[in-house]
Amino acid sequence: MYRFFFLIISFSLLFSVLKAEIVNEIIISGNKRVSQETVKIYGEIKINQDYKERDLNLILNNLYQTNFFEDVKISLSNGILRIVLKEYPSINQLIIIGEKSKKYKEQIKKVIYTKEKGSLIKSRLSNDIELIESLYSSLGYNVAKAEAKLKKIDESNFDLLIEIDRGAQTKISNISFLGNNSVRSMRLRNVIASEEDKFWKVISKNTVLSENLINLDIRLLTNYYKSIGFYNVKVNSNLAELRENSKVDLQYSIDEGKRFSINKISTNVDPVYDNKLFFPLEKTYKKYIGEYYSPFKIKKILEELDELIDDNNLQFVEHNVKEEIDGNSINITFNIYEGEKTVVERINILGNRITNEDVIRGELILDEGDPFTKLNLDKSIAEIKARNIFRKVNSNVKDGSENNFKIIDIVVEEQPTGEVSAGAGVGTSGGTFTIGVKENNWLGEGKTVGFDLQVDEESLAGTLKFINPNYDFLGNSINYSISSEGNDKPDQGYENTIIAASIGTSFEQYRDVRVSLGLGASYDDLRTVGSASDSLKKQSGEYTDLTARYGISYDKRNRVFNPTGGSIINFSQKLPLYADKAAISNTLSSSTYKSFSENIVGAGKFYFSAINGLGSDDVRLSNRKNLSTRRLRGFEKSKVGPVDGNDHIGGNYAAAVNFETNLPNLLPENYDTDISLFLDFGSVWGVDYDSTIDESTDIRSSTGIAANWMSPIGPLSFVLSETISKADTDKAQGFSFQIGTTF
Repeated sequence: MYRFFFLIISFSLLFSVLKAEIVNEIIISGNKRVSQETVKIYGEIKINQDYKERDLNLILNNLYQTNFFEDVKISLSNGILRIVLKEYPSINQLIIIGEKSKKYKEQIKKVIYTKEKGSLIKSRLSNDIELIESLYSSLGYNVAKAEAKLKKIDESNFDLLIEIDRGAQTKISNISFLGNNSVRSMRLRNVIASEEDKFWKVISKNTVLSENLINLDIRLLTNYYKSIGFYNVKVNSNLAELRENSKVDLQYSIDEGKRFSINKISTNVDPVYDNKLFFPLEKTYKKYIGEYYSPFKIKKILEELDELIDDNNLQFVEHNVKEEIDGNSINITFNIYEGEKTVVERINILGNRITNEDVIRGELILDEGDPFTKLNLDKSIAEIKARNIFRKVNSNVKDGSENNFKIIDIVVEEQPTGEVSAGAGVGTSGGTFTIGVKENNWLGEGKTVGFDLQVDEESLAGTLKFINPNYDFLGNSINYSISSEGNDKPDQGYENTIIAASIGTSFEQYRDVRVSLGLGASYDDLRTVGSASDSLKKQSGEYTDLTARYGISYDKRNRVFNPTGGSIINFSQKLPLYADKAAISNTLSSSTYKSFSENIVGAGKFYFSAINGLGSDDVRLSNRKNLSTRRLRGFEKSKVGPVDGNDHIGGNYAAAVNFETNLPNLLPENYDTDISLFLDFGSVWGVDYDSTIDESTDIRSSTGIAANWMSPIGPLSFVLSETISKADTDKAQGFSFQIGTTF
């Protein structure tokens, strides 16, 4: 009996839940700011429609999700749907107090959930305050405080006041490393972006502690350790307690792990391709086997692989890399396979508010209608990034109108492209000052306009440069420059004023081979000083030159800055098209780098330059060759070679050979000093006009120690040298120093 009644009640309840009721009338109340029509639209409410319990719950959920209403009540009876609402108060104004920066105010308004003219949801305000303080922390204001206050206008309207006290930026007092058993701390300081706060770094942003900068440092340290074989390295950051002067000590803890070498490298080629096409890779494989693992070596192989694909005109080729740990070594397999055969239907350029679209499209290797390959897309993105006018460049590949069509979105984020730089230095040979202004995206056309000014004790020089990377000359950029220079060189017997202009281009001709071409014109007003010899005084006058130049560079260095291996060879020649004193100038230089250990790198450098007058013309004073103190240390600048009376006039030829290696463990790390040992050889010789002048080809040589010290007053460079051989007329310089920085 009881079971019978239980079943009746259960079926009755189920029927009441499932029972649908037609809505004939909708009554909405409590809404003041939000119209009834808006409520119906957001709630998806329709008249003359059946509504069940779940439909009413859906309406309830829809209305709450609008964030317009603090409370919603819904009932349905006798065909009447009643909705009783309680609106959130409205924010009339959002006022930020205590922050003067318009940029920061905009960032705050962008990051918080609460918006002007939006709903005031008090539960969200505490979260917004956390977001604001987190924003300031990312900018280096780690003690910043924010507070939200409400100013009542009426029952349903408030002004929201956010008070900001950002405090002082947290500066990095000291950077240290823990656990770096294989690499010196000084080397790691050169790897990271963060810098210790020193008074000469007042403009540097990298002295300010921020979460973004720490994360960048961790990535840089991780990548560096992996590049020298520490495959599983782990890096963490530690901060000391913030001091009263808003400074903090930053420490990176490093778990180096094992160091892995490369055991085996192999290629797995899809049968659709001829395996023999990829045999040239075997030579590179043999070179790397047994060496320490490095992602850069993998990248180098992938670059060679991509070049083989291009050289053999293979399309729709895909590849990936498989790495397997085997004890203390790694086995690497390059998988080459046929990818999806697709075509580029359309390329969209997005995010360029300033930059002309043609500038971006001009860097694309892919074009609409071309076969789509990830390789060419990646190369296109790399070419756009190389313009250095965008903060970010991303791509998004979408399906096109047909199965084998692809639509590519190239999304760029522009960055400030203006640069201001300045530098100053003082040394035993005098002082220097430089200043430069440059814009890398002039008028949004990707062009570079720059001005440089350099002043020292002997000269004043200014150069205006214009580079147009979009000029389609052999598919490469073209550059223009105008310069003016004034020199006062009494120790060389003359003073002069030069006005010059040039136009040129450069391009990659073959793999690792770059060619440059150019034309130049100059006006030289040369005036000899009263103490000059009669032979020199004959050179006084005004000279006009029109020259053509070309250069060839073969670069096999492992990296451009601070290379640890490889070599580079440069040759250039300048030919006269028209000249009052015609001459041909040739320059050959080369540098070779070799790493003997992780901290010891040796370098050998060669330099030769020659200028020869045509016919009976002498080479004029302002064009003669000299050796700088960088190429021949231990001697004063331009005080080596032929002498006319008391004037060092330079020569037709100049040559130098340099050997140098760093000495990593000579001083404790806390001295922040790099020390290197050098051996220099050089000579300047050759005079056209007077055989009585001493133009000996005797080789000058010197040896010594060079030190670069990051001192409390700025970077200092010292050279302590001893001449091994010299001419009687040469002026030696046993000690020299340079102080200064660029910012």
